[in-house]
Amino acid sequence: MSFTLIGFILYLIIILFVGFITYKNNKSHQDYFLAGRKLNPWVVAFSERASGESAWLLLGLPGLAYASGLIGSWDAIGCVSGIFFYWFFIAKKLRIESQKTDSITLPDFFAEKFGQNKNPIRVIALLIIVFFFTFYLASQFNAAGKVLNVTFGIDWEWGVVLGAVVIIFYTMMGGFFAVAWTDLVQGIIMIGALVILPLAGWIELQESGKSFNDALSNAPSFGGEWLGGLEGWAAIALVISGLSWGPGYMGQPHLLTRFMSISDPEKIKVSRRVALWWATLAFTGALFIGLVSIAYYGPNMFEDREFVMPQLTTDLLPAWLAGIFISGAIAAMMSTGDSQLLVITSSVIEDFLHKTLGIRLTEKKFLMWSRIVTIAVGLLGFIIAIKSESLVFKMVSYAWSGLGSSFGPALLLLLWWKKTTSQGVIAGMISGAVMTVIWIELPKYWSTLPVLDDYISVRFVSFAVAFFLVIVTSLLTFKDKQNG
Repeated sequence: MSFTLIGFILYLIIILFVGFITYKNNKSHQDYFLAGRKLNPWVVAFSERASGESAWLLLGLPGLAYASGLIGSWDAIGCVSGIFFYWFFIAKKLRIESQKTDSITLPDFFAEKFGQNKNPIRVIALLIIVFFFTFYLASQFNAAGKVLNVTFGIDWEWGVVLGAVVIIFYTMMGGFFAVAWTDLVQGIIMIGALVILPLAGWIELQESGKSFNDALSNAPSFGGEWLGGLEGWAAIALVISGLSWGPGYMGQPHLLTRFMSISDPEKIKVSRRVALWWATLAFTGALFIGLVSIAYYGPNMFEDREFVMPQLTTDLLPAWLAGIFISGAIAAMMSTGDSQLLVITSSVIEDFLHKTLGIRLTEKKFLMWSRIVTIAVGLLGFIIAIKSESLVFKMVSYAWSGLGSSFGPALLLLLWWKKTTSQGVIAGMISGAVMTVIWIELPKYWSTLPVLDDYISVRFVSFAVAFFLVIVTSLLTFKDKQNG
């Protein structure tokens, strides 16, 4: 048995062990979904970062940088900017306001802020979450198959099965406690991989006499240039596309629940410092993994560019360390997949069954049904992953756009603009989701229509449309809010 495999097995044992020991911490469905708002700031910071940067950070972004060189920098800049923004302008305010409304989910927070349209808000939010998160979850299972295939030669399908089984099991057992504490472990492994691997690659290039700059200038898509040789609107659209990842952070329910779970709102400052340092180092490292790989392998080594990170890890690092860092890629997938499972489950149980339908059950039965829904949603994500041929990057972008635009504008304005109405929130949620689907899917069924996402990113268009409609609809209905 190789040291790489031993390292990976030890990682899985630790993760499953956390699921077992946190099982008894769940006394109620509120504990299962939000850990009773008892988490310390370091756990919150690492959990938010590990959950926020899914398999796309360790597979998708290095793959993008390998395929397009410095063009991928705009995506990294957009993400880091978004992380800075929502830690400063969303985190503390959401923690305080969600406790005032006694909300444990984002849809519940939206609904409880208003005296009207509560159930429509919950139902619409539930449909959006279930639709987009199943694609997001499937992308994480997909990534597990790729990593295990490259590293251990496991068939891609069986890699997907293994990843799905582990995630579903420990999430079902330990709920938010298990998710948060495994995220702490996973976040440490991820940042280790994203710092050490590019440094090892750089040292290898220097020792082998390969020129990093020469390799970069010969990268595909004019990768040695920040704008890829583009001019005019094409260059502007490129920049907008990359930066448009940023606003989407404000609408990701699996990240926003981290802010709601911290024990003390004043400790947000500690979490914020940890999270921002993590993000800066991680995105820089992910980019350099792709750029170093251009010089190390040449520009056309991989048919599927998202194999770059695990291949570089196994080629450059000692077997025992490679095993740990390969676990980092799996950790990225797991830390996001488990959070998405919980968000969907919490929406079904808390927002729909409990609050919308008014079903009253004992806490024991609520916990039982929460675990059943977790398993069912996990199986649905697994089926989509097996049947999908999309890149992880594309699947995440699709889901990120739908969730970010559906909830981001509504949340930002609800927290900072007193004229926001329930009708405005509904308009924003519907328009963000619908615009995402139309922008991506319409060209597939209308052959004369160009691929709209190639001209300007769906992430930008859907967010801008939703933001505009929240404002317009709120202004039109604000008098009704005052009268109500």
